[in-house]
Amino acid sequence: MSLSHALMTSLLEKSSSGYDLARRFDKSIGYFWRATHQQIYRELARMEKAGWIASEAAPDGGRTRKKIYQVLDAGRTELERWAREPAPLVDMRDEFMVRLRADAVIGPLGLHGEVERRLALHTTKLAAYRAIEARDFPDGKPLTREARIQHLILQTGLMYEQSWVHWCDNALTVLAQDEPAC
Repeated sequence: MSLSHALMTSLLEKSSSGYDLARRFDKSIGYFWRATHQQIYRELARMEKAGWIASEAAPDGGRTRKKIYQVLDAGRTELERWAREPAPLVDMRDEFMVRLRADAVIGPLGLHGEVERRLALHTTKLAAYRAIEARDFPDGKPLTREARIQHLILQTGLMYEQSWVHWCDNALTVLAQDEPAC
């Protein structure tokens, strides 16, 4: 995915300054696409040069160099073109799986600590996603199309974290079966 397309999507939701965009990005799209604030500012400059977005000085009397960005017609056209393209499936690439294969070949390597660490991280993220769901998508509340799609995206995160929590529980059981007592 192109960072520019993620940024244009966010800017179409709400025109904003680079700083505000970066903060909003961290709290929404940032759950499934990471970018540093420096990358965001660099990409905004590139997108403006390409004619996809425009900026104007913030209405704070010129005391800062703050700019407010908005998507131009050319940017909307580019986003529509990109959104219609088939998205590639993401292959799983996790070096811990190779470590587990090494454990299977060599013998118990004491990897349960890493699985416990991963379990804690996935459990924490799952709790955060559940809190977002309870806050933004309470049962019985009618949702707009936009909100239903946002909920659908959140459900993907919920299922992802739930599956990792389940996998970690299974992995701990399997690893404990053959681990020597410490």
